[in-house]
Amino acid sequence: MAELLNLLFYPLSNGIMTVLTGMSLLYWVFMFFSGDGFDTDAEFHMGDVSDGDVNTDGDGEVSFGSKVLEFINIGKMPLMVIVTLFKFIGWILTLLSSIFLGLANWGIKSVLILLPVFAITFVIMHYVTKPLVKMYKNLGYNGEESIDFLGRTGTLKSTIENNKIGILEVTIQKDVFRLNVKSQTGNRIEYGAEVMIIKAVENNIYEVQPNITLHNIN
Repeated sequence: MAELLNLLFYPLSNGIMTVLTGMSLLYWVFMFFSGDGFDTDAEFHMGDVSDGDVNTDGDGEVSFGSKVLEFINIGKMPLMVIVTLFKFIGWILTLLSSIFLGLANWGIKSVLILLPVFAITFVIMHYVTKPLVKMYKNLGYNGEESIDFLGRTGTLKSTIENNKIGILEVTIQKDVFRLNVKSQTGNRIEYGAEVMIIKAVENNIYEVQPNITLHNIN
């Protein structure tokens, strides 16, 4: 037992991954006993991770960040399932690397092994999630596609004009979504402005226009 505990928490790289994986385990236990069962979607949505890095270039091309998320099928299955799998696979790889590479002798430098571990885990996730995506699709899970954003309003988190793509934050029943948007007319719309989603275009980009209310009519 002592040897097992030593492996789980020593060296530092093992301890970090054990704690992270344990946090995910506690999450699932809490969800189960809270009466929700294994609600894998919980309150996490694609919008939660579509931050400023998940954007498109000014000419409408999908950015590198978007391709990275698509590679591990984020948005096609519940985010918490992906996060948990990533931690679990990374944890196993870290434990194996500590055994075969003798990381105990590295001291605090053992954390450096997490960089290649995360890179390898990322590649593995692409293949591990493929059958799960099919399973969730058969179960009727459609990710964001099940939500109709047209006509909804939100707050811009970046200034947009012409063909520049920005980020819109939309709150739906306490869930926060972040969407890639551009100005429908090309006119400049400032950061923090309240806008309405008018149309969905290619590459999951939405066209927006300023939301006219009694408070902002000139």
